Amino acid sequence: MSECIRTENLCAGYDKPIVRDLCLNVRGGEIMTLIGPNGAGKSTVLKTIAGELRKLGGTVSLCCRDADDISPRERAKRLALLLTEQPRASLMTCREVVETGRYPYTGYFGVLSREDKIAADMAIKTVNIEDFADSGFLEISDGQRQRVMLARAICQEPKVLILDEPTSYLDIHHKIVFLETLRRLVDEKKIAAVISMHELEFAERISDYAVGIKDGKVQCSGKSADVFTEDVIRKLFDLNEQLYARYFKKN
Repeated sequence: MSECIRTENLCAGYDKPIVRDLCLNVRGGEIMTLIGPNGAGKSTVLKTIAGELRKLGGTVSLCCRDADDISPRERAKRLALLLTEQPRASLMTCREVVETGRYPYTGYFGVLSREDKIAADMAIKTVNIEDFADSGFLEISDGQRQRVMLARAICQEPKVLILDEPTSYLDIHHKIVFLETLRRLVDEKKIAAVISMHELEFAERISDYAVGIKDGKVQCSGKSADVFTEDVIRKLFDLNEQLYARYFKKN
């Protein structure tokens, strides 16, 4: 599997770094999850990798190329970003929202070709949203909207997928449906995915690798089974033995 995302000594923040010296390496077909307390800088890291924020140090590589050398249009063909905030698409159908994922491939006026329409139809089918594809985007549930946004991202045909708290506002059923769909897409299309998540039980199950961030530094990293341990989680989230046992240990 080829390397799709690589950061070396990445410093991410606004006026000053929030996270320093972050080194990641994610290959196609892998999911890496960022975990850590609120305010640790997970979202800032993701936006920096995606190019939404200017990096304050270090390097970001996408598909073996320095991200600084990639034009915005080419970046959009390589990387898709799914944030917690959803677009205000009051007059758009779900299909039209998905089709906006083809804009990196269209001309100046954004006119979709036959191939673009086919790509949108395939994304809709892949994420199993045919039943409400022609419904208004604001007429469907939060869980359905997240699946539409995932289809939009897939429609870009990216090598890299960045997701910031994608299941935060979903109920248990829709969390599971979304994550199962994501796992299948990553496996089948060999996409490299980097996610931030608070729900540790879901993060553990979906991830191949995990990185714990706290106090501006990487506190732990490795295979999912090595990160989601009692010792690591207690230190990362400042939990004493009693609290960890009450909420995480099974009887």
